[in-house]
Amino acid sequence: MPEQTEIRTTERAAPPPPAPPATSDAAVIRDALGVGVAVGLSGFAFGVTSAGVGLSLLQTCALSLLVFTGASQFALVGALAAGGNPLTAAAGAFFLGARNAFYGLRLSAVLGYRSTVKPFAAHWVIDETSAVTLAQPDRRTARLGFTVTGLTLYVLWNLTTLVGALGAEALGDTEAWGLDAAGPAVFLALLAPMLKDTVERVAAGLAVVLVMVTLPLLPTGVPVLISALAAPAVLVVQGRRERAKEAGTAQEPGAVPAGPAAPPARPDGAPDSRTATKEDRA
Repeated sequence: MPEQTEIRTTERAAPPPPAPPATSDAAVIRDALGVGVAVGLSGFAFGVTSAGVGLSLLQTCALSLLVFTGASQFALVGALAAGGNPLTAAAGAFFLGARNAFYGLRLSAVLGYRSTVKPFAAHWVIDETSAVTLAQPDRRTARLGFTVTGLTLYVLWNLTTLVGALGAEALGDTEAWGLDAAGPAVFLALLAPMLKDTVERVAAGLAVVLVMVTLPLLPTGVPVLISALAAPAVLVVQGRRERAKEAGTAQEPGAVPAGPAAPPARPDGAPDSRTATKEDRA
């Protein structure tokens, strides 16, 4: 009987892992509204900056309605403000916004929208909606977080862009008020929280150095494109360091290199001169 009891105890199925804590709809909506309102209000700075560099009210509002990615919009008007070529400025904004395509690949599997809904949802795939959506434990709350964040941010961003552009026209010379610095300041405020590890901080620092060095030498807008090379350069160096570290660990002093197994010794202690068989190596 004791043996039977032990066998039953051994064969008992392991308890299932604990389920993740449920997230209430109110908590998801609260977090999504917090992100949407906080970032949406910065559209005022974009409206002021865009009008300050000479874009019309219609052009400024069209950028927020159709592009709807703050970093790219600020990069575009910033390059235009510095006298850059429109095509070069647009290219810089395009490459900066290309990261949203990678967000979309991840969110497509998480949200699971139908093919008819995906083109409309893709317009809201930005940093903030991705962060809120990927933080949810299941598809239902992920859809709720994505929708509330996207809707709040889209409405507020466009309203404050309109107010900012109208206000800039009323103020006149925005540089006299120091509002030309609002765009870069907001961009840095959005970028800083994303630099979470050493590799990202080094890439950002190298990009700043590249811009500062090439700015007096190259046409306006080109230094921004040159700075984009900082990320792959840092990743290449990081990859080489990791491979060198792995190779150094494998060749540490005292480590026995892998090789063919030595033949077993004979009973009298002398080494066996015959060739090691498959059974010896096993």
